[in-house]
Amino acid sequence: MKRILLILSVFLSTLSAEAKINVVATLPDFGSLAREIGGDNINLTVLAKPTEDPHFVDARPSFVVALRSADVLIDGGAELELGWLPPLLQNARNAKLDAGKPGRVQASQGIRLMEVPANLTRAAGDVHALGNPHFTVDPIIAKAIAQHIAQALSAVDPSNAATYEANYKKFEATINAKLQEWGAVMLPFKGQHVVAYHDSWPYFGHRFGLNIEIFLEPKPGIPPSPSHLAEVIGQMKAQKIKAIIVEPYHDRKIAERVADATGAKVVDFAQYPGGLPGTETYVTP
Repeated sequence: MKRILLILSVFLSTLSAEAKINVVATLPDFGSLAREIGGDNINLTVLAKPTEDPHFVDARPSFVVALRSADVLIDGGAELELGWLPPLLQNARNAKLDAGKPGRVQASQGIRLMEVPANLTRAAGDVHALGNPHFTVDPIIAKAIAQHIAQALSAVDPSNAATYEANYKKFEATINAKLQEWGAVMLPFKGQHVVAYHDSWPYFGHRFGLNIEIFLEPKPGIPPSPSHLAEVIGQMKAQKIKAIIVEPYHDRKIAERVADATGAKVVDFAQYPGGLPGTETYVTP
């Protein structure tokens, strides 16, 4: 009898493993949201590392393999991955992931993007034609993306639709509660000016009342020059700016030199879960 029960257990376990749907997320923030919604019902692959510049991800053969067997793909849909995702999809040849199909979640769907350029030229640097693609740092937008993911998973895996919806509701409630907490923490800093290395934070600044309009990069994706840094130092002194935001893949030494010249502090910010210790999920307790 025990032997039969063991065989049944292994059989059911195998069926359960086979029932999981394969989800690929281009970036760690999308991956974190997918984990929140999909839970144990998905096998998740995240392509970019949390400490990797999302504009310049090194495409690997394993990415093509993951995309080829994927049931769902979650990407930004705002050209952040434009330099590396399209060739991978072309090689994977997985029709399930075509734009407009149930298995394709483009996170920018329904989101009003900020900083849409009026005139796009090469002289503007690495500017995105559809608008700033770093939108997931706004928790309100993250809720909308999570809902998109829940809808896509339900369409691909209708037998578990109730679970995905329940997981979304739980995530929504968590974000709503956290927004009050985060808002209270940020309230004393409302209206203050902050310098950033790259223009990754307009949605964060808009949500929490920070002015992030001066950058160590003279233009997006263009390395800082001595003359531009001198200009930034002058602006920081004039406006008494005391913080510089730096992400894990930026040159912190440059930020430290500017901080030394202005009396400011370099603040490590992680755009993606896992980019810094203690940031393993989108909402880390």
